[in-house]
Amino acid sequence: MLKWPIINLVGIPYDLKSSYMRGAAAAPSDIRNTISDGSSNDWTETGFDYTTDAEFKDLGDLQIQEYEDLFSQLAAVYHPDESFLFLGGDHSITYPIVKTIHQHKQGFDILHFDAHTDLYHDYEGDPYSHACPFARIMDEGLCERLIQVGIRTVTKHQREQIEKFGVEVITMRDLDRIHQLELVRPLYISIDLDGFDPAYAPGVSHHEPGGLVPRDVINFLIGLQQEIIAADIVELNPRRDHERMTSALASKLLKELCGIMIRNHRNI
Repeated sequence: MLKWPIINLVGIPYDLKSSYMRGAAAAPSDIRNTISDGSSNDWTETGFDYTTDAEFKDLGDLQIQEYEDLFSQLAAVYHPDESFLFLGGDHSITYPIVKTIHQHKQGFDILHFDAHTDLYHDYEGDPYSHACPFARIMDEGLCERLIQVGIRTVTKHQREQIEKFGVEVITMRDLDRIHQLELVRPLYISIDLDGFDPAYAPGVSHHEPGGLVPRDVINFLIGLQQEIIAADIVELNPRRDHERMTSALASKLLKELCGIMIRNHRNI
């Protein structure tokens, strides 16, 4: 494997599957503006400059009119020998991303940070709602293992779905269990920003108090040693952000994920 990784950034400005409040379509440009505004530098906590220690390419935004457009456009940009970071958009984008990757790569796990399981069979009659992507992923067997962290809003139906699909859920009440995870396969990482406590991430449509602390999540991610094939950061709603706090967190996560990808790529 090449020691010089290629990391592609792709924006997906789509929020038409949001159930409560629109606004996430503006997130990719907001995150790009924040990461380049000069308030921080390009060095990561793993000791890499993500712009020079990798071939970092911003591929721009997908142009989406209908949800179905995601599948063809993702197929056109995805390359299995390269790493990808996707900026949503609402969480509905994760299913077509994972489906596209699965057409080229199998045998990976999904690590999902969120307040919600997003496992509804359908939500308000829509099986592709942002409340449903992981039900579609598990229905089609697109990953080997799904681990969800930070969950704190589980309904009766979602509990049935968790049992049906064998999902591993680490709730906020049992967050210490995250340190007992044994992860061996390559990972797809999905970060819904409402998984964080609203004190750190007010710029989301669904405020769920009692959530994750950014420092804990970053420390955990830095401890991962296996290949990260791709990741998404979703559900930033700039309309609700305060002093760009949530955008700054998304930018920090983007940079640190790049640093981890670079380090792990060199070590594999």
